[in-house]
Order: sequence, then C-alpha cells, then structure tokens
Amino acid sequence: MADKKGSDIFRVIQSVLAAAFGVQSNRNRERDFTEGKPGHFIIAGILFTVIFIIVLISIVNTVLG
Repeated sequence: MADKKGSDIFRVIQSVLAAAFGVQSNRNRERDFTEGKPGHFIIAGILFTVIFIIVLISIVNTVLG
C-alpha cells in the first residue's frame, strides 16, 4: 500500500508540473479525472504556485540586488 501511495503522490506532482507547462497528455488528463482526488491536485497546484512565485521573487531580487 505504501508503493501505491508513493506512486499517487508522484503522479499528482507529475500532472501538476505537466499542466503548469502545458504539456499534459490526453491519456494522463483522463486518468487524473477518473482516478485522481481533486483535493490532492488543488493542494499540489497551490504549493507549486507558491514555490514558483518565491523562486521568481528570489531571481528578481538577485538580478536587481
């Protein structure tokens, strides 16, 4: 069961990253809608967005500083 949970987390992260860059395959999108839990994707999406913004702010501060 731990392998299943680990693979689910990996799939969510992979799907969120693929969706963020616009390269999500139709097969994976359909899998996400049929097997995935919306809460997992929402949390992963929010975390990705926060980390992405922090990285962008850090890059801008480094370039300007």
